[in-house]
Amino acid sequence: MSRHLLRVRVQPRAPRSEIVGWRADGALSVRVAAPPVEGRANVALAELLADALDVRRAAVTVEHGTRGRDKLVRITGLTPAEVRQRLGGAA
Repeated sequence: MSRHLLRVRVQPRAPRSEIVGWRADGALSVRVAAPPVEGRANVALAELLADALDVRRAAVTVEHGTRGRDKLVRITGLTPAEVRQRLGGAA
């Protein structure tokens, strides 16, 4: 089973949850409406990415950075090329 670690920069408490795009440093920029309280922003991030990637919610886990804006998110079941294609472009 393929796995991919995705670098993500998250902005919590945004007006709406959305994927902004790829940053110059290769990380994916994402805004989530949820506050960074009791892991709510991490859950919202995982749900948003799972929907965008068309994978089960369980296939998306925050591996590192649960308490910060910069995160490493594990995507199970997709190759790095598939992740980039489904998220709209190359990193």
